[in-house]
Amino acid sequence: MDSLKGQFLVAMPDMGDENFRETVIYLVGHGDEGAMGLVVNQSLEDMRFADILEELKLGEQDELIRLPPEVRDRQVLRGGPVQKSRGFVLHSSDYFKDGNSYVVTDDICLTATLDVLKSIAFHNQPADALFALGYCGWSPGQLEQEIQGNGWLTVPFSRELLFGLPIANRYDAALASLGITRASLSSFAGHG
Repeated sequence: MDSLKGQFLVAMPDMGDENFRETVIYLVGHGDEGAMGLVVNQSLEDMRFADILEELKLGEQDELIRLPPEVRDRQVLRGGPVQKSRGFVLHSSDYFKDGNSYVVTDDICLTATLDVLKSIAFHNQPADALFALGYCGWSPGQLEQEIQGNGWLTVPFSRELLFGLPIANRYDAALASLGITRASLSSFAGHG
């Protein structure tokens, strides 16, 4: 199978693992060694970006209070079930720190160090960014088996899907990009 790095996975309705029910995952890596991705359509309801900054002591209290609402109230995503306390920033390539940032594609990078959080909070860079706690991981061959077993659909990259749409709309938008809806994916026919 060709690498799916830089594309999306969309969970099928009969996905057995509750961790992945109705998820859209952006794959940051996929190859012979396995795969890694971040869920990009589920937020942690009780946590905002300012909470992370405060917990990590990345600014004085008065600095954090003065942050613009769009920064302070930015959603924190549930990136996946692996290492749930580890943070990852998926972002546009206008921010890159050699040795810290990992190039996913020409347009998208992944950084997991504190400097990118400070840059988002206090320097309005990168232009587009998502912050997630945890990630999704697959051992060698596991993702390929799950795709062959009809667990996932693959969706080509869309910047709008990753950064532009409200989080709650991303699952339906990913399906729509393939010309399908939740109803057309349903495993069971409903009768009224």
